[in-house]
Order: sequence, then C-alpha cells, then structure tokens
Amino acid sequence: MRKLNFKELVAENKEQLLKDKEAMEKIEKRIEEKAIKTAVK
Repeated sequence: MRKLNFKELVAENKEQLLKDKEAMEKIEKRIEEKAIKTAVK
C-alpha cells in the first residue's frame, strides 16, 4: 500500500466517520423503536 498524503488521509477519515455516523444513527433508531415498543406494552 502506498503512503497517503495528509489531504488523502483526512478525506479517508472523513468518509469513514460519515459511514460510522450513518451506522450509529441506524443503531440508535433501532434502539429507540425497541424502547417505544417496550413502553407501549
């Protein structure tokens, strides 16, 4: 693997964080939905 320059590294990290943010939001949404279903019972 070639060495990334700083700009490429930042872009890659940003992309990874955005993906992680989306994943986190999906997980949070599922947790909230479960909590609502549990509270309704």
